[in-house]
Amino acid sequence: MGFLNTVLSFSGFGVGLTAGIVAGYYLFIYFQPSDVDQDPKIRALVEHDTQSLERIFPEIPLWVKSPDYERIDWLNKFLVVMWPYLDKVCFDIKLSICSGFHYLILMPSILYKAICKTAKQIADPIIAENTVKYKIDSVEFGKFTLGSLPPTFQGIKVYTTDEKEIIIEPSLKWAGNPNVTIVVKAYGLKLSIQVVDLQIFASPRITLKPLVSSFPCFANIFVSLMEKVSEIQITLYFEASSPHVDFGLKLVGADLMAVPGLYRFVQETIKKQVAIMYLWPRHLEVPILDASTASNKPVGMLHVKIISAQKLRKKDLFGKSDPYVKLKLSDDKLPSKKTTVKKSNLNPEWNEEFNFVIRDPENQQLNLAVYDWEQVGKHEKMGMNVIRLNELNPDQPKILTLDLMKNLDNIDAQDDKFRGQIVVEATYKPFKEDKLLEVDSEKDTAVNAPNGTPSGSGLLVVTIHEGQDLEGKHHTNPYVCLTFKGEVKKTKHIKKSRDPRWEEVHQFVCEEPPINDKIQVEVYSKAPSIGIHSKENLGYVIISLADVVNNRRTNEIYHLIDSKNGRIQIEMEWVTS
Repeated sequence: MGFLNTVLSFSGFGVGLTAGIVAGYYLFIYFQPSDVDQDPKIRALVEHDTQSLERIFPEIPLWVKSPDYERIDWLNKFLVVMWPYLDKVCFDIKLSICSGFHYLILMPSILYKAICKTAKQIADPIIAENTVKYKIDSVEFGKFTLGSLPPTFQGIKVYTTDEKEIIIEPSLKWAGNPNVTIVVKAYGLKLSIQVVDLQIFASPRITLKPLVSSFPCFANIFVSLMEKVSEIQITLYFEASSPHVDFGLKLVGADLMAVPGLYRFVQETIKKQVAIMYLWPRHLEVPILDASTASNKPVGMLHVKIISAQKLRKKDLFGKSDPYVKLKLSDDKLPSKKTTVKKSNLNPEWNEEFNFVIRDPENQQLNLAVYDWEQVGKHEKMGMNVIRLNELNPDQPKILTLDLMKNLDNIDAQDDKFRGQIVVEATYKPFKEDKLLEVDSEKDTAVNAPNGTPSGSGLLVVTIHEGQDLEGKHHTNPYVCLTFKGEVKKTKHIKKSRDPRWEEVHQFVCEEPPINDKIQVEVYSKAPSIGIHSKENLGYVIISLADVVNNRRTNEIYHLIDSKNGRIQIEMEWVTS
């Protein structure tokens, strides 16, 4: 009887299972919900209730929720097509070979490479700190690629400033499939840990600066986070700038994040490291152009004292020579500087000082040439030599006794003749990079710069940016004339423009801070070559330099005196050595 009950039970189970499968298949195939063939109902946001809004709010594009964000669907389409190729290209390209149109094409690859490099920089100190603590032999990256799924940009915000920079804030969502493998070696064993299911939601601030005249028209890329990384993903739905980072870890196929306490430890470590490195005002800097090529800003001053010359060879048949020294800085468009002429003297003493503005101390050099002055005819060269700036120690005076040569090639047999010597004292003084805001990385506190007027010599850098609403009575061909302590400098004139843009930089060397001095800025209109009208004064402004010295830098728009609506934008900087 028992055996019969068992057989009947299994038979009933089989019959029921078979009948259920057949009935389910029939119902699935021949019956479907009544609303499948109906178009979805589209309703305005104001018609939804609170629960519906909370459910759909995360999926609403950012440009809908925040009108100051703009749509960039074209960029998302571009990334979808290009992203599979970036993984193969980004580790092979070099910034030095990117130029012209090729740079524009490879820009995403360069940024992609920078992200990979930065992730390794974050992990390296953590790995180094724990290898000794846990007796780990080595920890290294096996593979590091970011997968085939590109990020999606929900929108972008662009800021307008008066500085030479572009500031953008894109809203980024990225749920990627990276192939990141970490190889750990300890106690003779080798373990591979894989990072999976990477999610990054953020709205970083990207600054392109300074803007330069060399392609791609900006020298560096700076990336900062404006808020700390959040553990709670829901904050992203309401605040576009709250970043979120999440991922999984697998060891031998098992999910390590399921280990109690490990997930929170990893999240806290990520928050701490990202905040230390990239929370504003800290930033990730990606150099695009070489510093010497990208920026024309002065980095220091060269003080030269021409002391004397010895045993010069006379050039005149009758009597002695009349020597003087000509000084010229390489890669400098300014005219040469000269000492006074010493009449009938083959061992002259000058003791004359000169200052030069340095932009590239590694490659620039000072050319010294001694000439014999002639009242009639060409001045004859008596000898020459150079001072290489990279051979000078900063802020340390160096007295040099240089043998004069016919030329610098050293291939002429006549150059073996002794032509005399010149004694020079040279001092290279790099400008100090004053940081008005210093941030303590550990305490997250800001410390203001000390008060007081900077002392010592320096350089006043004046940048004439542009004019606005300039108008002359008969013509408008504006140019600017700067007058400082009797020294006059002019910009080029721009034909027939009421809103000219000069973007010219002029420097004035000062022996002491011009705290009580003023600079006069005059705007003129150049008279046309054909016509009866002379040049016209379009307005002027007198600027006190006290604020420039105390604040180190100003960038203001000034209203011109004797002009109805004319304005001029001038940037001034006081740099000291």
